[in-house]
Amino acid sequence: MLIVKKIRCENKENPIGIELGMVSISWQLDSDRRNVLQAAYHIQVALDDSFEVMLLDTGMIESEQCLCIPLRELQLEPETRYYYRVSVWDQYGESSAWSVLAYWETGLQAEEGWVADWIAAPQEQTQVMSFEREIAVHKPLRQARLYISSLGVYEASLNGERIGDSYFTPGWTSYDQHLQYQTYDVTGLLEANNKLHRLRVLIGNGWYKGRLTVRSGRNNYGERRALIAQLHIWYEDGSKEIIVTDESWTVAESPILMSEIYDGEVYDARLEQQVHRSSACVEVIDHAKHILTAQVNEPIRVTKRLKPVTITKLPNHEWLLDMGQNMVGWVRFTVRHAYAGAHIVLQHAEILDSNGVFYTGNLRKAKQQIVYIAKGVEEETFEPHFTYQGFRYVKVSGLFQPPKLEDFEGVVLHSDMPVAAAFETSNPLLNQLHHNVEWSQRGNFFDVPTDCPQRDDRLGWTGDAQVFIGSGAHLMDVNLFFAKWFKDVRMEQHENGAIPVTIPDIFSKWDDFDWETSAGWGDAVVIIPWVHYLHYGDKSILKQNYTSMKRYIDYIREQGDNEYIWDTGYHLGDWLALDAKPDTYDGSTDKSFIATAYYAYSTSLLQRIAVILGEVEDARYYSSLHGHILQALQDEFITPNGRLASDTQTAHVLVLMFNLAGERVKERAVKRLVELLKLEKDHLTTGFLGTPYLNLVLSQWGHHELACKLLFQEDYPSWFYQVKKGATTIWEHWDGIKEDGSLWNDSMNSYNHYAYGSIIEWVYRYVVGLEIDEEQPAYKHFYLQPHFGYGLDWLRVKRETAYGEIAIGWKLEDGMAELTVSIPANTTATLRIDNQIWEPVEEYETTLGSGTHRLQYRHLDDRI
Repeated sequence: MLIVKKIRCENKENPIGIELGMVSISWQLDSDRRNVLQAAYHIQVALDDSFEVMLLDTGMIESEQCLCIPLRELQLEPETRYYYRVSVWDQYGESSAWSVLAYWETGLQAEEGWVADWIAAPQEQTQVMSFEREIAVHKPLRQARLYISSLGVYEASLNGERIGDSYFTPGWTSYDQHLQYQTYDVTGLLEANNKLHRLRVLIGNGWYKGRLTVRSGRNNYGERRALIAQLHIWYEDGSKEIIVTDESWTVAESPILMSEIYDGEVYDARLEQQVHRSSACVEVIDHAKHILTAQVNEPIRVTKRLKPVTITKLPNHEWLLDMGQNMVGWVRFTVRHAYAGAHIVLQHAEILDSNGVFYTGNLRKAKQQIVYIAKGVEEETFEPHFTYQGFRYVKVSGLFQPPKLEDFEGVVLHSDMPVAAAFETSNPLLNQLHHNVEWSQRGNFFDVPTDCPQRDDRLGWTGDAQVFIGSGAHLMDVNLFFAKWFKDVRMEQHENGAIPVTIPDIFSKWDDFDWETSAGWGDAVVIIPWVHYLHYGDKSILKQNYTSMKRYIDYIREQGDNEYIWDTGYHLGDWLALDAKPDTYDGSTDKSFIATAYYAYSTSLLQRIAVILGEVEDARYYSSLHGHILQALQDEFITPNGRLASDTQTAHVLVLMFNLAGERVKERAVKRLVELLKLEKDHLTTGFLGTPYLNLVLSQWGHHELACKLLFQEDYPSWFYQVKKGATTIWEHWDGIKEDGSLWNDSMNSYNHYAYGSIIEWVYRYVVGLEIDEEQPAYKHFYLQPHFGYGLDWLRVKRETAYGEIAIGWKLEDGMAELTVSIPANTTATLRIDNQIWEPVEEYETTLGSGTHRLQYRHLDDRI
């Protein structure tokens, strides 16, 4: 049976409130038959779920395409629901039934759809204000939608019931130019019984006007919190009512006295019954509406809830909770028998030092503290609103009786990205490493890809995201996450084409800041859309960012005296490399070499992107430019005999990964890279820019065994060193906790920093053996190249792709390797098993179609 499943519009399941414009739809196939490919599809779109008011009927379209199919013929109307369905045929002539009924619903019409006013408090007394309006519903309603956004972060409720499951809305964007609004279905929260409904919206500082960066700057985007909202009610009698934010609303103080991203929250429960006494009329303010756009990404949501594993009594009537996992979010807790006015204080930390002492030195100026002032009832339960913490340990003071484990719950928050992988091997250290990388991604994909979730940083560093996206896309579905973030990348690009080192570009708010970009960080504008395209097959990410890519390359070319060498500006270099000089962070690899290497690499990718987009003249131009850059790089940084000017691991890695020299030089670079590793007793010295590619180039150039040795090292510096030190997330420094138990410098010592988690891309490509075919992206066709053994006896991995789930498992037993692989319908895979080491027990086709395949191999020698 042929089935159409996982049907999506704009990569979402039944979205409401999407932006007007052309939409695209996608689906997956399932079949009980092997070797199935889609031969044709049929799409219908209608205004009703019975498809009587048909808007689009494509008929049979011969195509294997099932991803991101644009519906160009449709002219969409605002605030309208569209129903759609799909059927397909396979190459055997079998047809599917219609897919399950699906729909999308459009949001407001750009600026014209916003008839509400921006409203603000005439005077902001507390850090969180409460905006309110009473609503009467006098007749049966059909549906109701709330369209809402804010300057600051908001939380909305109707009659005390929270609206939606999104947190930290409207999210962090380049607020000067781009502000997302959210759409909520509130039909079920309204009743036609002449009852007055109370719509309440709390607004806190958030990223908009709260303090950000180590400089603790406030009011970075504005000085006043504000609200804009429209409640649209459609009645059964065909009429419609719109309730808007205007001067009829009131605003009051709230019990939330302070709530800041870095510092935590102070909540006075005694004020819960008193805040309405301070109600005042709101003030209508002038603020742009054209910047409002429908939300693209999935919001921040609660994705997990953890119970502490231990509670330990400390001196001074304090208690220590161990959550068992370095997590990001907050603690929901219950206190009993506290008197009115009692202060219950929760402090948060990632680790205990070597003496078992609660360690907060690495937080710098961030407080990460929750203060709950009790109202004095028998039992009180609380969780914060507009702050989040990065922590494993919680120190609690102010309790009046010994706490119980069930009194506390760790609430895990992050951008809601579906987990894309299930991973298990015979090596528990590797399993824990995979777990740690996933949890660092959870903690740092917080509406923007932050570097860390605990100290006074938490910014969208472009370089960190660039080196990690290859791993992040294996672990979670990051499609919408980066689609949203890249809208801000485009908007924050400087007029001269430079890409800031953080997006949103908070540093530009500093008057004395003149750092435009950095190699490896600015190159995110080219590399991330390219990797995104490879994993999800959506050309729109390339089209949307193509002009920005070109402007960035033009910016580099215009730097300095030599248009083919990038030797100007300040660069972070191979950040935190172990070959850095004392008291420095940026590694020993020549920064001009790194900058020019990235210049060449990004130009080469841009040339390939131009080909994909059909930009023929651009493709010729960037091919020529790339050739000039390579020649200049080789003249400047490589001797005639093939020696690199920077004799570092990272320099050799970049030459090989970015294909910067001829075969003779590359062969010498491979040999020298192996020598440099041997000098370190097969340990790395690479930093943020060298580490992501180190194992990849070793495996690509015939040194897979050495790459595996690097992974499986257990002493410092290595990935497993952190695991054996008890890490549950990835550290910023290889030696965040040193071998003697002492700690790295407080100034920059995050224990939840995903950059070195980039090793996971290599694990999936060369250990699991999943390699994308760049000519048929999104795993439409892929290569299966598992390397059996090399420290593992077996593995079992499931990987959800745009076309469906790929499952790979293999085990070694008595000199045999048994491989089992399941391939999704409408895809194919080609086997790449090392025939110098393994031979098949039976003859088989090297290209496999969909279905489950079981293969056996016999090893030819003992190199496993």
